[in-house]
Amino acid sequence: MNPQPREQTTALRQLEALGFAAGDVRQIVTTHLDLDHAGGLPDFPDAEVHLLSAELEAALHPALSDRLRYIGGAHWKHDPKWVTHDADGDEWHGFESVRILPDSDAEILLVPLIGHSRGHTAVAIRSGEGWLLHCGDAYFHHGEMSTPPSYPPMLSFFQNLTASDNKARKANRERLRELAGRQADEVTLICSHDPHYLERERAKAGSASASA
Repeated sequence: MNPQPREQTTALRQLEALGFAAGDVRQIVTTHLDLDHAGGLPDFPDAEVHLLSAELEAALHPALSDRLRYIGGAHWKHDPKWVTHDADGDEWHGFESVRILPDSDAEILLVPLIGHSRGHTAVAIRSGEGWLLHCGDAYFHHGEMSTPPSYPPMLSFFQNLTASDNKARKANRERLRELAGRQADEVTLICSHDPHYLERERAKAGSASASA
């Protein structure tokens, strides 16, 4: 609730530190277009931006209750190259999904998880060890995926307050918890706002470096 903006932590500056330029980014996959998720789009004006068509419609023509979550005048002034998708009936672990970039070797799926926003989606990416499912804001705390779930009450209040469809959000969160329980060895879940996941991966990287 009290972010501290630092230019060196933006996606663009971190990519530049790895030796890439903005023009090297050709595809961007978004979970949704909330102001804290779409703010970096102008840094990559040449990239195609993939999202659910329902999310773009909600952002371009927001309902009164949604007008605070989208900042189109600043974040979309470069006229992004939107590429919209709709779930086409393909099933992924019991969820609807749509594969983007079908002509490439990369397996990247949009997995609709409506609720936090009107067109919110998770992004599933095939890795060598299984699938990584980026759940965006479908949940905010890793404890929500535990059985039984455990998370701060004020966080629950915030999620209820910011949801476009809270009933759908809660239903999809339950489906994600079931997925996490039955497919833990094949599907790794992460979300946008819990530092637990970043710390977990840093610990893994540290262990790997120590072993080497």
